[in-house]
Amino acid sequence: MNKSTYNERCGICEEPKEKGIHLYTMFICCECEHNMIHTEPREEKYAYYLQKLKNITKPKLYS
Repeated sequence: MNKSTYNERCGICEEPKEKGIHLYTMFICCECEHNMIHTEPREEKYAYYLQKLKNITKPKLYS
């Protein structure tokens, strides 16, 4: 049996990864998710993550 791998590009590190989460329209890999959760607001990386997360667009709800 062939096992196909489907890689998506992470919206934070911009590398193709297999595992992660979808937040609205952005895919975030497990590594970046872990790093974001463990980053303190006073750290320099915090501002980087905020800037990257601003690229998320909410999907429109059609009724």
